[in-house]
Amino acid sequence: MTAFAVLFVCTGNLHRSPVAERLLAAVLPESGFRVRSAGTGARPAPLDHVTSTILTELGGDARDFTARPLEAGHVERADLVLGLERCHREAAVRLCPLALRRCFTLREFVRLSAGTRAATPGEAVRLAASRRGEMPPVPGEPDGIADPHGALPHVHRARALEVRAAVLTLAAILDPVASHHLPGGGDGSPDGLIVAEPVPSERAAD
Repeated sequence: MTAFAVLFVCTGNLHRSPVAERLLAAVLPESGFRVRSAGTGARPAPLDHVTSTILTELGGDARDFTARPLEAGHVERADLVLGLERCHREAAVRLCPLALRRCFTLREFVRLSAGTRAATPGEAVRLAASRRGEMPPVPGEPDGIADPHGALPHVHRARALEVRAAVLTLAAILDPVASHHLPGGGDGSPDGLIVAEPVPSERAAD
């Protein structure tokens, strides 16, 4: 079985998208999913100390990460592309217009998937795409997570917690059968256990 490929996109690929990549990779089975990230303005660089520390505290693996610039091939090979803001989604679509129906922001995809339960990750993407034209539009800010670049550590942590919350809901959408948790959550939860809220289903109970 081919692994389902998720691509996160932000600007520098140094803060938001690496946190999303590594946290999602920590809660989804490696055999079924391939999670990567890139940046619209990225240059090769490692994670800084602040992001690396916060990511580790939240249960992600901060080792061996190097930022990379977004390329058309990354978008073409991804089954789901998730920007951290709308400009990142739009950049991905410009690189690969045929990927429009699988490009969202992270929060947009979570919002569009609310109340659905898909049998496969591919079906989840198709359901979200079909609902995009049916649901009322929202302002750009609620669908995005702001860039903490250059901010104080507490702002970095706040943005990382926003990413984590969305990622755990995303994991429940893509893999609704599994129980998703992050080791060493770093937020005071017992044993670092951070479990995503279940995604409500529109299907009748069996």
